[in-house]
Amino acid sequence: MNRRFIDWLWHVRGSLPLAPGQSRDDAFGRLDPLFREAGTSHDRTDDTLTFRKKGQGAQDRMSIFDGGVLQIRKGAAGLVLHYHLSSRALLFCFLAPLLFLGFAQLTIAAGKIEKATAHATAKKPEKKDAILHLHPIDKFLGAPAPEKPKKDKAKSEEDDKKPSPRAAYIFAAIFACLYVVGRVLEGRLVRSLFRKSLLGA
Repeated sequence: MNRRFIDWLWHVRGSLPLAPGQSRDDAFGRLDPLFREAGTSHDRTDDTLTFRKKGQGAQDRMSIFDGGVLQIRKGAAGLVLHYHLSSRALLFCFLAPLLFLGFAQLTIAAGKIEKATAHATAKKPEKKDAILHLHPIDKFLGAPAPEKPKKDKAKSEEDDKKPSPRAAYIFAAIFACLYVVGRVLEGRLVRSLFRKSLLGA
């Protein structure tokens, strides 16, 4: 399978037209402060800027990205900035739900095995409830008849102790939401950041 068909999951691509008359040097000069953050290294040629991030701080506006390439090429109406950024954080948020769904399936399988084992090790059927009699003295004194032990409570306690996949499903849903929101939001934020930098805002 061609990797390009799946790498969009954690890669962000886009393009922005430069202002009329804006040169490559001027555009890269305006973008340069974004790559002067701690933990960021970058290298530039005539029309391409390549950067890497390692141990980037939370105050870095591009901290979610680990590396990328920015290239300025000629378009039909002038120069255009093309960018291709990668993010391990997005990849983690995409894979995390699959991991937790796997945990949920393991929990369900473990519960089935435990239930099968309990049935296999059962020796004898449960005895019928013994008839409880009052002592003649208690009966004479008017004491109430003893109640039979309730099974529902014991059964519910056993059900509570059974492994439940609920927590795994909750975490899977949380990370799935984080991925969808992050994938859409970060793409828009970085485009806006590049646009403002190019305009000098």
